[in-house]
Amino acid sequence: MIRVPEVRLVGDNVEVGVYRTEDAQRMADDQGLDLVEISPNAVPPVCRIIDYNKFLYEKKKKEKEMKANAHKSEVKEIRFTPNTDDHDFDFKAKHAEKFLKEGNKVKTYVQFKGRAIMFKERGELILLKFAERLAEVGALEGMPTMEGKRMIAIFAPKSAKKKPSGGGEKAEKAERPERPERAERPERIERPAPSPAAQSGGGTTTQVTPQGRPPINIQYKNRPIVPAQQAQAPAPSDNPAPSENKSEESSN
Repeated sequence: MIRVPEVRLVGDNVEVGVYRTEDAQRMADDQGLDLVEISPNAVPPVCRIIDYNKFLYEKKKKEKEMKANAHKSEVKEIRFTPNTDDHDFDFKAKHAEKFLKEGNKVKTYVQFKGRAIMFKERGELILLKFAERLAEVGALEGMPTMEGKRMIAIFAPKSAKKKPSGGGEKAEKAERPERPERAERPERIERPAPSPAAQSGGGTTTQVTPQGRPPINIQYKNRPIVPAQQAQAPAPSDNPAPSENKSEESSN
């Protein structure tokens, strides 16, 4: 039973506000429901007009779901001896990494039997080496301690780091500088074929210039200018043909 003078009503079937407790109880009776206090520590306490049995059922259902989703941490034990070789050490280290990644604690101990109790330093070295091996996935809760004929060390799992969301990847892509655009290559200027005079070794040459500029004629001092017709005329032969008079004399 609610014993405070005023309550705050919330819900879909009422107007949210502060009411006298008698008025809130009368509104619940009119709807055939119950006045349930859902937040007693608030000032004034928060109430809702609902079916009390339904409220209890939903509350138990939520608690059951929370227990099912909660991971029960277990303590896994791994045993060593002072004479554990490297193969066994690596094999047990892999198992310990698996347990720690699953969220379980790992209790490791070195068992001493008989005269092996004299080699406590060797057992401590094994446990410290084991702690160095598991440094990425687990943390050593304390230095190794002796309990009877066992030297014990307990490892707790490290909290998993959250992966960056998709927005972070987009931000990284946006931060990358864009590649500069390549400059366009200038167009190649086709040179005209050389004139016959230039091929025959004339004294004047024409230099080809880019488009929009007049050509430049270059004349050399020691080279005479040879006309094109003269350059194309055939050169005289070394053996001239015999004259007609000589041919007639030879016939007589």
